[in-house]
Amino acid sequence: VQLQASGGGLVQAGGSLRLSCAASGRTFTNWHMGWVRQAPGKEREFVGRITWNLGTTYYSDSVKGRFTISRDTAKNTVYLQMNSLKPEDTAVYYCAARSSGAYDWKYWGQGTLVTVSS
Repeated sequence: VQLQASGGGLVQAGGSLRLSCAASGRTFTNWHMGWVRQAPGKEREFVGRITWNLGTTYYSDSVKGRFTISRDTAKNTVYLQMNSLKPEDTAVYYCAARSSGAYDWKYWGQGTLVTVSS
């Protein structure tokens, strides 16, 4: 299984970015696809997730209302639309996958850096 994240970069506070995660190597029916971030010197933080089948989403309080996760099942790709970015959103963003009954993320992408300048 491969998860390939892309789309990171430098953006000013208040701006937007869209990250992509191309998934391959298995079918993801009944799986959750998620985004996790790690800021410099901090632990990894859950951002949000989406269920592959129904597209149901769930977000952390820190990004709710600003970030949106979606998926394109035909392209096997998950997206993270980030709006109203803040400097505290600066982090390496990882996409991850787990089966719907699991607690831990089983597969991880390589991460893409998002830097938000003030």
